[in-house]
Amino acid sequence: MKLAGKPVAWIALVAVLAAAVAVWILWPSPSGARPQEQSITVLDGPRDDQRVTLDATFFPPAGGGRAPAVLLAHGFGGSKQSVREAAVRLAGDGYAVLTWSARGFGRSTGQIALNSPDYEVKDVRQLVDWLARRPEVRLDEAGDPRVGVAGGSYGGAIALMAAAHDDRIDAIVPQITWHDLADALFPEAGGRGPQDGVFKRMWAGLFFSRGGTSPAPVPGAPRAVTEEAPPASAQEVRCGRFLPELCDVYQKIAETGRATPEAVETLRRSSPVSVPGRIRIPTLLIQGTRDSLFTLAQADANARAVAATGAPVSVAWFDGGHDGGDGEIDWLHERTAAWFARYLKGESGQAEAPFTVTRDGGRDPGTRRPVQLHATSPAYPGLYGAATTQIPLEGPAQPVANPPGGSPSSISSVPGFGVPTGAGLSLSTEMPGQSAHFDSAPLTAPLQVTGGSTVRVRVRAEGDSKDGVTLFAKLYDVGVGTQAPVLPDGLVAPVRVAVSSGGTGEATVTLPVIDHRFDAGHRLRVALTTTDLGYSTPAAPAVYQVELASPALTVPTDAALRTPPNGPSWWTWALPAVGVVVAALLLLAGRRRRRTDHDPDLADVPLRIDGLTKAYRNGELAVDDLSFTVERGQVLGLLGPNGAGKTTTMRMMMGLIHPDAGEIRIFGHRVSPGAAVLSRLGSFVEGPGFLPHLTGRANLELYWRATGRPERDAHFAEALEIAGLGGALDRAVRTYSQGMRQRLAIAQAMLGLPDLLVLDEPANGLDPPQIREMREVLIAYAARGRTVIVSSHLLAEVEQTCGHVVVMHRGRLVTAGPVRELLNGHGPGNGSGSRLEDVFLDLIGEKA
Repeated sequence: MKLAGKPVAWIALVAVLAAAVAVWILWPSPSGARPQEQSITVLDGPRDDQRVTLDATFFPPAGGGRAPAVLLAHGFGGSKQSVREAAVRLAGDGYAVLTWSARGFGRSTGQIALNSPDYEVKDVRQLVDWLARRPEVRLDEAGDPRVGVAGGSYGGAIALMAAAHDDRIDAIVPQITWHDLADALFPEAGGRGPQDGVFKRMWAGLFFSRGGTSPAPVPGAPRAVTEEAPPASAQEVRCGRFLPELCDVYQKIAETGRATPEAVETLRRSSPVSVPGRIRIPTLLIQGTRDSLFTLAQADANARAVAATGAPVSVAWFDGGHDGGDGEIDWLHERTAAWFARYLKGESGQAEAPFTVTRDGGRDPGTRRPVQLHATSPAYPGLYGAATTQIPLEGPAQPVANPPGGSPSSISSVPGFGVPTGAGLSLSTEMPGQSAHFDSAPLTAPLQVTGGSTVRVRVRAEGDSKDGVTLFAKLYDVGVGTQAPVLPDGLVAPVRVAVSSGGTGEATVTLPVIDHRFDAGHRLRVALTTTDLGYSTPAAPAVYQVELASPALTVPTDAALRTPPNGPSWWTWALPAVGVVVAALLLLAGRRRRRTDHDPDLADVPLRIDGLTKAYRNGELAVDDLSFTVERGQVLGLLGPNGAGKTTTMRMMMGLIHPDAGEIRIFGHRVSPGAAVLSRLGSFVEGPGFLPHLTGRANLELYWRATGRPERDAHFAEALEIAGLGGALDRAVRTYSQGMRQRLAIAQAMLGLPDLLVLDEPANGLDPPQIREMREVLIAYAARGRTVIVSSHLLAEVEQTCGHVVVMHRGRLVTAGPVRELLNGHGPGNGSGSRLEDVFLDLIGEKA
């Protein structure tokens, strides 16, 4: 074997790989981190007289000896279990890691004070004291522990607040958190401040309810509630684990929808805005582009505050946040570990870019998974970009109505869930008669907007408007026949326009920060609506006239942002050969494997799952000790409500994610990323993904070439017959309907006629005749000795298509077996006559 035309280069590559593998084999394995459960008593409160027990876990550094420490804080409503996986990874990187449940959460005692300097901040100072006494923690010359703090949301805020109050902390990595909690819950895009802001009622309600549960007992502590205890008081039910004074503040603002001076003062005491100039250490701020709770503007304010002290600061916008997104867990860990390696360990690796933005790189043609690219800039441009461009807008003055009671309301996003979607389409909606629109002309060239755009509007009000006029601004990318909201997860910019005695007012509205490319030929559309589901709005009916006070939208840009190329490099195509070389070297080295990768007794069994377990980042189990077997010739339905763990199970079948425990075997071979046996599996999971500018036929051909297998093995004719797209196969996929994309995706999964076919919701977007055709195809496919696994919510279709089912609920197996036996065993009098839908609802405990 040789690299075409370059045998010398190939020999050199093999030599380098051999050396690398040898080093890996001979390098001593570090000892694993052995978590130690701890109960740490602290004193806090304004007078340091409140004794609180914090439930904590300490993870010694994997390599032993003394190492820098990392305090890892959890988000609101979570506990130390929420960050356990991240703690294990950091301990493996050579850090002493301490996680804890904040006061009022998990098994810790005390009441929630929202990261107050008198409570949670004092707790963290005493956790630093505790670390200073540990023999595993490296100390500075002054005898202080070398320590960093990281965390997301509530945990990110305590990282910032602790750094402001404890100069022993050396570096921090706050994620998706706030600068001014009052501004976050009462945003006002016209710059008037939270005292005139619009109440983010749904997020505030979720925020409060997540802390409203009764405290959990601490092991070894006296029980706070016994069977004989009297019922909880109304105050306890209303306030849960919050401090009573915080509870009272929330009750007032929830009733009125306006921020009282007391509320603003209370929320700001728990915010970095209250400690200007006191965060003077290296700070990596990671904020999500899909976050309707703490927007990118909150990170911008934190960045400016830290930069003003002269401390190193970097800002990263990633694909995630409180409203979902990819999450980029591995990338976030790499950035956090690299930041601490530089500023805690003193390593001189590549410096973090001052500004990083995650951008969509399309989908990998092989796995169809989204590709994330990270654009970087040598300087952080701030909220309004490095430069601005004026985009003319057009549109007459338009009447808009505020409905009585503020209902029905427009929808931008649902807190915690992002933009509601269905069949791949955004359901972000505006109610008729409640919105005004202003459009640009079609763009003559692409436009990359990075930052918060601004527009000046004028409002004329009729009747009493002493509290001003409340509007919500949105930005749309309008293509040919399409309109997509580009503010992150459908975010809106709430603004309260003050009006004069004559009923007229103006405001410059700052739209939420985005990083979005508008293609040539597209238009920018600014929409202003009177209602939004997530916010408090005036109850009194009213009609306003809305117009542009300035006929232009000011958009920020940053030409210095550079996105790495997204395409196959030479090493991509060399990976199969590299894999062969590495595998051979490992075999020659004789490195002992703990588990057998092939079980010949299962060589004819398409799928065996045994004890499969996978947990989310917060410790909640997505899949819990799942076991079942699928035989040849079966069409098996994988059933369960949303959140049952079906998609996570299928992704583990495909080797896309690692199980935490248990195993998956396909024809006796253990599944792992890149395992050869995966060539016998065809899959369609989490929606179709194609290159939109290519034809359907070209997409199938490109996908098959990426597998590296001979064209004769593809069986294109059979796959194209399955697609049934006729002449549309030679049209660009961007012209396809959802149903056409779905049929093309099923055909792609069947390329090579795999022995095991895994399909997730294959009937989405198909009409009844197409569903019937698909059913016949799948039954015929299995009848030839192959196996099909179908996950679907269409239970009537599953009943007609599948001979066997596996029912999951909350990650666990409920039942498995032939459909006929399942129906017979649950029919009237245990006879026949049940529908699968009735049996399914009965099994998961949701029978009407």
